[in-house]
Amino acid sequence: MQFNNEVEAVDALHQSFNKIQAEIGKVVIGQDEIIKSVLIAIFSNGHCLLVGVPGLAKTL
Repeated sequence: MQFNNEVEAVDALHQSFNKIQAEIGKVVIGQDEIIKSVLIAIFSNGHCLLVGVPGLAKTL
């Protein structure tokens, strides 16, 4: 995919991020901040450590 400028590229990334976050949010209920953190880690090719009580779908 090619963009005319950096603003278009960032806008496309933002739209993709929101679509993916919404789809994951349909399955993982009530964990919006966790979903956001994990997606940021994936998009930035980094790591994310999830800490919390048992039973909150951290292993998905």
